[in-house]
Amino acid sequence: MSKLDELRKACLGCMACPLGAERTNLVFGVGNEESEVMFIGEGPGEQEDLKGEPFVGRAGKLLDDMLAIIDLDRTKIYIANTVKCRPPGNRDPLESEQDACWGWLERQIGLIDPKIIVCLGRIAAMRLIKPDFKITKEHGLWFSRDGRELTAIYHPAALLRDPRRRPEAFDDLKEIQRKIKALKLGS
Repeated sequence: MSKLDELRKACLGCMACPLGAERTNLVFGVGNEESEVMFIGEGPGEQEDLKGEPFVGRAGKLLDDMLAIIDLDRTKIYIANTVKCRPPGNRDPLESEQDACWGWLERQIGLIDPKIIVCLGRIAAMRLIKPDFKITKEHGLWFSRDGRELTAIYHPAALLRDPRRRPEAFDDLKEIQRKIKALKLGS
């Protein structure tokens, strides 16, 4: 059993916040555990809670299409969320819920040890990049933290709601592709 599998197993018993009691399934993370590129969203939605896997609904389909644009797919990256359980009604995870889940994500990041972290949306960017992150102004910019390069792009669900943002998202994806090549990552 890998250390990540051990962490997932430990996380299954987590009841550090009220979301644990409400979940159908824990949504820990999926993908290539050796990847140098990690995508982190905010939290599971209804479809993710039912399946126990991140980004499997409409937003997940769009994420798969976005990844394909830059020659990535789920076998080449690792995907997780800031919280592992679905907030009711797909609302944004509360700060207290993110705080309760932070140790799990922090250990997950440590075990995956990515060189690049792509935050999917404002919530993940505010947690991982800076608390006052403004997605409309700072998407696509790079930040260095703990030897890693971090950026944020629009969450796929936001792009489903506002397709006018797709050209910006495309530019951000191409920038991620350039960064992967510049760092000579094997993803």
